[in-house]
Amino acid sequence: MRLLFQLISQLVLAAIALVVIHFALPDVTLHIGGFFIALGVFTMAHAVLGPFVLSVAQRYAAPLAGGVGLVSTLLALWIASLFEGGIEIHGLTSWLLAPLIVWVITALGGWLFMALFVNRWLKRRESERLLARAKP
Repeated sequence: MRLLFQLISQLVLAAIALVVIHFALPDVTLHIGGFFIALGVFTMAHAVLGPFVLSVAQRYAAPLAGGVGLVSTLLALWIASLFEGGIEIHGLTSWLLAPLIVWVITALGGWLFMALFVNRWLKRRESERLLARAKP
């Protein structure tokens, strides 16, 4: 159940982050027709690349492991930009700022969502189950 909540929150947060960088950075274009393609590709690439980049960082550059989220976000944005009609990122400034903005939104948003909503809901659900078992 927790995994489902994480996936849903990552999709929602990625959608918010992509819209934010579209409006915040002039060299980022998010095409409406390809928004869902960009969102799906970004989310899947980020989910796959995160653990991969972490294992590479831990193996070859342990001090850089903290930057895993930024690197995987950069790579996921790059992969998403390869699909025509989705997201376009031009210019060095946009390529530096876009991953940072997306990473902050998805990381903090995911942490807050899990901490404030999901964990409370799961604890309440477990308590209700325990109470139901305790009743004769």
